[in-house]
Amino acid sequence: MTLVLIPGMMCDARMWGAVPAALPGPIHHALPVEGETIPDMAAAILRDAPLRFALAGLSMGGIVVMEMLEQAPERIERLALLDTNPLAEAPEIAARRATQIARALSGDLDGVMRDEMKPNYLADPEDTETLDLCMDMARALGAEVFRRQSLALKTRADRTETLKPFTGPALVLMGEHDRPCPRDRHDLMHSLMPQSRLVIIAGAGHLPPLEQPAPTIAALKEWLDT
Repeated sequence: MTLVLIPGMMCDARMWGAVPAALPGPIHHALPVEGETIPDMAAAILRDAPLRFALAGLSMGGIVVMEMLEQAPERIERLALLDTNPLAEAPEIAARRATQIARALSGDLDGVMRDEMKPNYLADPEDTETLDLCMDMARALGAEVFRRQSLALKTRADRTETLKPFTGPALVLMGEHDRPCPRDRHDLMHSLMPQSRLVIIAGAGHLPPLEQPAPTIAALKEWLDT
């Protein structure tokens, strides 16, 4: 069965690192870049996805995954939510979006990513290789994608009720030092899907596929084999 992978905000398929090559079966990479709302981005990915598939998303990718589950639950056989959040955007985060968008569109996308976002991503702030990759992915996508993704996150819906009916194999995974999406969000998702497996990746922050690939791959393999 095809596995659809959706990366986080301002990331592309490179965010998954060694994960795709280590997993069995075909991989379909999808980016949440079409539209200005989470529902529009989810619909665009569903349009190009196989009829039935396994589905995994990290951070914003996980938010889009939950919207895909809302729109087409009959198409999703397995569900993996990594370092993500089922709740609507917190007001204090939403309030910062306009300034971030304005900076990015004025030519300071690098500054926004460097100063306001990337320092919170990694367990090891000295991991310059991963930080450089994150910056390169953001530059490749550009300020317009930053604008669309920021607006989509700002207006997203709470999807806790969407998770409750899902009974297929499910994985909830996070880095133990994830600051953007802390432990309580993952405990909540795990409680909404009692059949899910909760995995905490030691030594990782918000990007376990890049920070700690081996245990991340092991958890995903177990999920796919369930």
